[in-house]
Amino acid sequence: MKTLFRHFAYYAIAALLFGTTLSSCKEEDIGNVDDIKGLGGDEWVEGPVDRWIHDSLVVPYNISAKYKWDQFEFGNLTKNLVPPDEAQVIPLLSTIRKAWTNPYVEEAGKVFYNKYSPKFFILSGSNEYNSEGSITLGTAEGGRKVILYGVNLFKIKGMQGYDPARDSSFVKDWFLHTIHHEFGHILHQTVLYPVEYKNISKSYYQGGNWINWSDADARRDGFITAYSSSSFDEDFVEMIAMMLTEGKAGFDRLVNSIPEGTSPHGVTKAQAQAALRQKEAIIVAYYKNTWKIDFYSLQKRVRTSMNKLF
Repeated sequence: MKTLFRHFAYYAIAALLFGTTLSSCKEEDIGNVDDIKGLGGDEWVEGPVDRWIHDSLVVPYNISAKYKWDQFEFGNLTKNLVPPDEAQVIPLLSTIRKAWTNPYVEEAGKVFYNKYSPKFFILSGSNEYNSEGSITLGTAEGGRKVILYGVNLFKIKGMQGYDPARDSSFVKDWFLHTIHHEFGHILHQTVLYPVEYKNISKSYYQGGNWINWSDADARRDGFITAYSSSSFDEDFVEMIAMMLTEGKAGFDRLVNSIPEGTSPHGVTKAQAQAALRQKEAIIVAYYKNTWKIDFYSLQKRVRTSMNKLF
């Protein structure tokens, strides 16, 4: 079972969320966590949240979501994580359903979605910080289980403290980007994308050094985000996530925003733009030939649903 990570640079997220830069994240020994009382576990009295999950996710899509605390659902017990605020659960899952589930069901059909969608969501109220200075936004395990972090930071229109200038971008770039990213992993692990994709930017992948790049710097080398430069697979799913959450016009703006000149790796503006367009074309063809999905139609459905949320 392979765990896949979606990271944003720690300092960028810190600036976005808190308006300041944190120099480090200290991890303390959390002691014996085998039986923390009062945080949930596997048995609890069913309430409105459970009924919503049953009616809105389990019945139509055979998807369950766990929001009660169970430290063993997370891979590393040394991480300081907290349960999600229950008031956050329905708004978050409803948003994911509107901007991910519904567009895929409408475009590809319920049979496709029910077959390939992950079946178990695990929610963490807090972020998972990593030693090299990044944040894990989500993990997908074996195509069946997805963990989403930072649930207590989620806000959309109608929720107390919602700031459209801040929170609309945050929800798009964090939660919706993450779920589209992880679903992209599930798809390419089921049927691999064409090998030609790996040849487009093969000389410029950075591995773990991606964290030292900004997204703007990465685009000068033909990557849509800094994280996409970490590996072939991450590049592929970052393209999917960015194309879907930004929409056609938004994606075109990013490609067109690459400045004149040559990157530190010797890539010209024209070469970087051509690389992104080649990747876009392969993804569109992959969705059509492999999954019988019109990617641009799906992209429009995702953006339309997101516009209604914000």
